[in-house]
Amino acid sequence: MNNPKSTPQHCPAPSFIALFPLFLFLALFIGAGIYYQQQGVDFAFYQLPSVVAILPAIILALTLSKQKLNTAIETFIEGIGHANIIAMCLIYLLAGAFAAVAKATGGVDATVALGLSLIPSNLLLPGFFLIAAFIATAMGTSMGTIAAVAPIALGISQQADIDLALMAGTVISGALFGDNLSIISDTTIAATRTQGCEMKDKFKENLIFALPAAAVTLVLLTLAGQGSAELAAQEIDFLKVLPYLTILILAVSGLNVFVVLTTGILLAGLTGFITIDYSTTSFANDIFTGFKNMQEIFILSMLVGGLAALMQQQGGLTFISLKIEKVIARFAARQNKRLSELGIACLVSLTNACVANNTVSIIVSGNIAKELADKHAVSPKRSASLLDIFSCVIQGIIPYGAQALLAASIFSISPLAAAANAWYCFVLAAAAVLIVSLRKHSS
Repeated sequence: MNNPKSTPQHCPAPSFIALFPLFLFLALFIGAGIYYQQQGVDFAFYQLPSVVAILPAIILALTLSKQKLNTAIETFIEGIGHANIIAMCLIYLLAGAFAAVAKATGGVDATVALGLSLIPSNLLLPGFFLIAAFIATAMGTSMGTIAAVAPIALGISQQADIDLALMAGTVISGALFGDNLSIISDTTIAATRTQGCEMKDKFKENLIFALPAAAVTLVLLTLAGQGSAELAAQEIDFLKVLPYLTILILAVSGLNVFVVLTTGILLAGLTGFITIDYSTTSFANDIFTGFKNMQEIFILSMLVGGLAALMQQQGGLTFISLKIEKVIARFAARQNKRLSELGIACLVSLTNACVANNTVSIIVSGNIAKELADKHAVSPKRSASLLDIFSCVIQGIIPYGAQALLAASIFSISPLAAAANAWYCFVLAAAAVLIVSLRKHSS
């Protein structure tokens, strides 16, 4: 989120107190998760909706503001209405609509079938990593990918006598690989919009980190060499996979994301008209269903935008930036850009560990990351890439994250066991730190 237009051009005085609303939001969200986890409730960290947890924080921010109440409310509303926030929300809606229509017309099942037909019987673990990676890249959702692939992976694991925790971790790994790269993922949308870069540029930057990490993960999974099973022949419908392939190609080519997603929605609907008994009414209802699926992140993005505007006006973001600057200033000037990148990585990692939601962590830390990147000439594509990468890393290795909880519930294992076997996330973290530390920073 860039600075709202109403924000004064001068830098507000740093204020630790201005951060109290953010701390309240995190305390409510995390506290509720810990409480429900102790009560043995499934998906404990998701029982208190984030859009409700943030409301007391907004009230506190308005109370702490030194502006008159009406002026403070105007600052909040202008933060909600900032162009980046509105664009982000519109992209969420289109991405949700595409995912819903493509799923309803058989795109997910066709993509899974295509992947299963290509897996050698003695390479099941690396094969399922690649299937999950492709589906998540196409669908833009790690949760949807896990829900689609995990039941199939469970059955094959039992047939081939593969360790269930290892297969669960493999599916999580592939799902987060794709989620991190997908141009319709909410994490990508949030990262690119808050940092002000093109999706194709962020995608190419992510490949620098993701491809080496994926290659190492595939080698490790191949060496694990657990079991083999003959997979039943799959009926493949390439036409239903076409919408996914189309939006990937169009997005990487640099076409406007609104045009890409609109094209994908129309193509997915056309595929349904051709291949199944899919009516115009069903098409319209599925689009609306996709909109509804994005309701929480849509509302949260707007509310966080308003909260960020209040904290920025009160000096909270200035306070954090100065603290990070003091750490960076202890090192040689030539190290500033590298340390800034590592600072962005640490910022979003800590936030994600608290909120257990990679998209929320990007939205919450996006403003601070943008200020830090601008001050030390870190390119927008690099800061966006780091936000997405490290939020996905943490999301994959925390046992209270939705991905580990979902996979664990399907495989009937401990979420800790599932997260501990998400090898790609650990490899990606190591690869990212190594690349940031060693690569040249001339651009």
